[in-house]
Amino acid sequence: MKSFRPLGTEPRRAGAKPRLSRDVYVLGVISFFVMVGFGVVIPVLPVYVRSFNVGNLEVGAVVSAFALMRLVASPFCGRLIDWMGERLVLAIGIGIVAVSSGLVGIAANYPQLLILRGVGGIGSAMFTVSAMTLLLGSTSPALRARAIGFYQGGFLLGGMAGPAIGGLLATISLTAPFFFYAATLAIAGVVGLILLQPRTEQDAAGAAAEAAAAIPFRRVLTDKRYRAACLANFAQGWTSFGVRSALIPVLIVEVLNGPSAWTGIAFAVAAVAQTLALAPAAKFIDTVGRKPAIIGSFAAAAVIITAVPFAPNIWVLTALLCLYGVAAAFMGTAPAAAVGDAAGSRGGRPVAVFSMFGDVGAIIGPLAAGLLADTLSYPAAFGVGAVLFLVASAYAVRMPGGVPAGDTASILTVQTPPTRPSSATAD
Repeated sequence: MKSFRPLGTEPRRAGAKPRLSRDVYVLGVISFFVMVGFGVVIPVLPVYVRSFNVGNLEVGAVVSAFALMRLVASPFCGRLIDWMGERLVLAIGIGIVAVSSGLVGIAANYPQLLILRGVGGIGSAMFTVSAMTLLLGSTSPALRARAIGFYQGGFLLGGMAGPAIGGLLATISLTAPFFFYAATLAIAGVVGLILLQPRTEQDAAGAAAEAAAAIPFRRVLTDKRYRAACLANFAQGWTSFGVRSALIPVLIVEVLNGPSAWTGIAFAVAAVAQTLALAPAAKFIDTVGRKPAIIGSFAAAAVIITAVPFAPNIWVLTALLCLYGVAAAFMGTAPAAAVGDAAGSRGGRPVAVFSMFGDVGAIIGPLAAGLLADTLSYPAAFGVGAVLFLVASAYAVRMPGGVPAGDTASILTVQTPPTRPSSATAD
């Protein structure tokens, strides 16, 4: 009998404490370099676009083009992964973003800039979906949340370092951050190609067995865990990446009458709180369960985000954002772990659709929040986000409880018939 381990996991001795695979650590390093570069570009992108003598609408179009092309490309990423494998899709995706970002720095006109940012969104979708699929497939269910937490920690640390570096580079040139972004992505791609474990002959046989036992997507769609995760990701995209990012900077300047620098400080402190909460949150999700984590964190986040527009000063607002960061440590980890539980290790397509829910929320959320803030009030804009969080929390009640002990799609034992000795070697 031959047993095949999930791709990228490390064999361990009987009775040994389970630990994260090498691929998880490599993906965490890759996520750090990707997010450092992204964080460098974000503060200077609107100013750079304006240097082409265009208006705010055109600036918004460049930002939206990246997210829109991510959304358009995501459905195809699952099939690409099935065809080419996670590692190759990840490397190609990073390469596309690196080349397009470098070319953005030498764009001759606005249409070129718009097209190149859109192409970068395609590469970003390939990287995001393949990295998460590889992460879920190379980790046992008992460690799934901790693996996701480590991966997200790389993003958070990179996100904190990136804007500071971007501000320094912007003093040199508006194009310097884009070349820096291309360089960090090149480093991430090289790290992935060198350090992500290549498939061995045994892995290939195991992958074939996994593919044969893969859970059909239509069956995954009926799984309450998967539905709850997708709804939660939509709410996250709408509120965390939409309402929070779009309105809080305006709230600080226009309502609290503070300088724009306060926004960066408040967000940085909240990111530290989220980073510190990731490890205990992931352990809770792996040992207590995904269901209580989703129910509790999304309900708490609804209360916190409702209170944000009523903050009387920057200190209370920062404290609320820190509490939100702690809740976000659970909200970002538990739904992704639930996707892995529902889809198994061969979950390229389910991961792609899960990612699309977040992208749709991130595209619609800022627009709807801005409209509500203009026509009604800031509390109304934040309140809609809170309602979505409560809906996600309520739907998670339908999820099965407990922690999965394993799944047949990620831990397989393939039996092979004994080989008969040939006549030349038989006794």
